[in-house]
Amino acid sequence: MDVLHNLAFGFSHALTIQNLLYCALGCTVGTLVGLLPGLGPLSTISLLLPLTYSIPTGGALIMLAGIYYGAQYGDSVSAITMKIPHASSIVACIDGYQMTLKGKTGLALFTAGISSFIGGTIAIVVLSTMAPALGEVGFLFGPADYCALMLLGFFCVSFVSSGSLLNGLAMAMVGVLLGMVGTDVNSGVARYTMGLPFLMDGIGLISIALGCFGIAEVVKNLDKKNVLTPFNGKIKLMPTWPEFKRIIPSALRGSVIGSVLGILPGGGPTIAQFAAYAADKRFSKYKHEIGTGCIEGVAGQAAADEAAARTSFIPLMAIGIPENPVMALMMAAFIVKGIQPGPDMIASHPDLFWGLVASMWVGNVFLVVLNVPLVRYWLSVFKIPYTVLFPAIMFFCCVGTFSINNSLDDIYTTAVFGLVGYLFMRLDMEPAPLMLGFILGPMLEENFRRAMLLSRGDFSGFVTRPISATLLSVISIVIIWQTVAFFRTARKNRNKPVIAAAEDAAPVAS
Repeated sequence: MDVLHNLAFGFSHALTIQNLLYCALGCTVGTLVGLLPGLGPLSTISLLLPLTYSIPTGGALIMLAGIYYGAQYGDSVSAITMKIPHASSIVACIDGYQMTLKGKTGLALFTAGISSFIGGTIAIVVLSTMAPALGEVGFLFGPADYCALMLLGFFCVSFVSSGSLLNGLAMAMVGVLLGMVGTDVNSGVARYTMGLPFLMDGIGLISIALGCFGIAEVVKNLDKKNVLTPFNGKIKLMPTWPEFKRIIPSALRGSVIGSVLGILPGGGPTIAQFAAYAADKRFSKYKHEIGTGCIEGVAGQAAADEAAARTSFIPLMAIGIPENPVMALMMAAFIVKGIQPGPDMIASHPDLFWGLVASMWVGNVFLVVLNVPLVRYWLSVFKIPYTVLFPAIMFFCCVGTFSINNSLDDIYTTAVFGLVGYLFMRLDMEPAPLMLGFILGPMLEENFRRAMLLSRGDFSGFVTRPISATLLSVISIVIIWQTVAFFRTARKNRNKPVIAAAEDAAPVAS
């Protein structure tokens, strides 16, 4: 009953005309930001942060939060329609774009919208009921535990890749090597920079994502002689009842995974989408279709993406620790307004805490009302001739890449990875495991080295800590399961010619 009372108190603040306008403004700006390559919520919030001086405290925080979780849905639109991803919509390029090629763009966008609503709603329930308790979960994880968690992500690479397991592992290792480019945080030594100054800060995630997905897809389509537009003149927006029943389980799984990973420092939407996609490929009833344009491949990652974006507020507001750069900017907004996020925030500023929580659900409704009717307008992009559309995609990729650091070197890097991504496509090597390795590799290295420093080189900490030992046990089970599955598939493929030959010879023998 206390939770219901607190939510009612929060809605009394969130439903004022002023805060409703700020929430709608944040969601609208966030959606538009998500549509533009490279321009994510981090750069947008940093640009708008000075405006918070003249905006009331509650309205400023509600607007900035709306930009953050509103951008998550906008990311999915560009990934599904044009295969131009942001960091939080890389997985949406896999099945979402395949659905676009099948003429099911409207269904894919509706699935992303309704799944985001489900994920956001469940995350808000978690945020409102268990924020103080879950805030302490982050303290339970040490460097060894995070290292084991990142290692588990690597061994789940087969769930992200729809092709060969060896190809997926190879691409993940390439991603790890790319993640090591730049200045070593601990020693200050430049690694794999080839003497190029712009590589001292490492390779940007956006450059790799836009190159391997967006530009590579454009080059691939230009390589074809007959290119037909995916838009067939008919817009199927609402799913059938059987399709809707397929959306719900994946959305619920993604919501739970995103809610959990959003709490952990270093987690957030980027890793949550990969974890949800891996879970769908393992537990979905239609797991064999995922990767070919399956509705579950869109639903799970969209729900996890949105859920993680909201539960990432828990470490900030409950214990005063921002878990990602966007939350660091949100913390700056709190401090600018004279509020110190932490354990005392709920008691000291209940109107701000519960008002922000309630506004997230209001924003959830705004996003559905705003984006679902706009699906028909998003689809109108496919009426544009490819001779105009492709140069426009290339232009937006370059502008988005340049806007991050205002550097032409980033554009050159994106172009290089566009050619590399095209080469991978011709070799049937998927870029998704590469992105997974690029994201997890530096985090794994950092936490491993930190664990070794704290234990003075003693590896026993990985098996004596309960969380780390449990995760390593799960890794062992995954390795055994994947090894058995690999040899079983190899044996089945080896026996196929023999069986086929026997079947062909049977009529002759009779």
